[in-house]
Amino acid sequence: MRAAVEADDEYHDDVFPSIIAPPDGSRWQAPADLEEHLYELCEADDAYTYLRAVAVEGLYRPVSRAGQDSDAATGALLTVTLPDGRRAAQVYTAGLLPRPHPAVVYEYVTLGALAEGCPDDVDLLVINAATPCEQHYLTSDDEREVWADLHARHHRPDARADRIETRRTGAPGPGPLLHGLACGAHLCFANGDAWNTLDWHGAGHHNEVGRLAESWGVHNREGWLAMQEGLLAREVSPWYWDFVLGARSELIARQGPRVDPEQWRDVVESTLRGRALESGGPGTPHLPGEDPELDGFVAALRGLAGQVLRYEARFRADELLPPDGVVATVAAWDIGRASKMARWGRGARYATHTELRTAVERASAAARSAYTSWPEFSAGYVLGRCLHFDDEGFGPWYTDVLHAHRILTTDPDSPWLTVPFFED
Repeated sequence: MRAAVEADDEYHDDVFPSIIAPPDGSRWQAPADLEEHLYELCEADDAYTYLRAVAVEGLYRPVSRAGQDSDAATGALLTVTLPDGRRAAQVYTAGLLPRPHPAVVYEYVTLGALAEGCPDDVDLLVINAATPCEQHYLTSDDEREVWADLHARHHRPDARADRIETRRTGAPGPGPLLHGLACGAHLCFANGDAWNTLDWHGAGHHNEVGRLAESWGVHNREGWLAMQEGLLAREVSPWYWDFVLGARSELIARQGPRVDPEQWRDVVESTLRGRALESGGPGTPHLPGEDPELDGFVAALRGLAGQVLRYEARFRADELLPPDGVVATVAAWDIGRASKMARWGRGARYATHTELRTAVERASAAARSAYTSWPEFSAGYVLGRCLHFDDEGFGPWYTDVLHAHRILTTDPDSPWLTVPFFED
């Protein structure tokens, strides 16, 4: 199946980064904040602080796809022989990684792992080769002790989480593609991923494959295609969540915004029992007491209405919803994840570049058909996540995403303040 993906993928010459500084001496526009910082450190000739910065963030090493499985397990580095006979290993920071190439993947590696696993025949570690923020380090035992110390003191696995990361170069322009990328802002914020790039390497190829397998049960291209389509069709979350919300929306459309909770529950029950009769035909047990399984399901959905009311009351108290606001649909829970699933599929090389773009644009269209604003979209996402994981505990499954909502709706760099929900 890999051959089929490669046949439909884009071959290009950008296997490794290659960026030339402006010939007129003007300042280079770095792709992201980290590279801007490293550029300034290069200008200041501060190699130690540079190394400390990459110790915090980590690096990416190129790996030939022909040997990626063994390389991912052993930490082997791709090396080149310099004209003077020395061997150099090249690693890069995230913002400088090139477009994905069919023949090469990039694997995430920490400075600590490099200190421990750099082969003895490597003489030089080159960070961000052929870019304006290139830096060289010897690989002597003393140098590696410095790497290990910086890693131990500054690297934390969750250090990149809970932040807005924006690419300053190479991002799509305004339109459905950029809007569709913004639909994944909650997950990008949680993971510390750049929200506006299509050149997706994520946490490194091996980690992207592992993420899909462990968190989603996706192990190959066929599994990714099925999951991606399910999310875009809003068929991954239970159908009855929006069934219950839709019953209230119909009441609001008929009689105004104030809906009696008991009336809402009654409508849910009568509609559900009516559908059971229609699907089974005359004589089908559908009245209370006639079908214990149906009675149990009805009771669960009546309870779900109460659960939604309690979440919405908390949302209003936390200003996630306006004082009179309600959540009309949890479609955003699937749509937001669909936006990221497209990128995860690309990072695992289950998806082609064209499939990534198409899926992201479809996520944009789905979001615009279901919501009218980013705060409304976010509230739907948060409720879906809480119904999925939180069980009214109001613990981290809620508080973490509430924090993200507050940042994403107020930070000037947020996609939700820079990308209009609807275009003029």
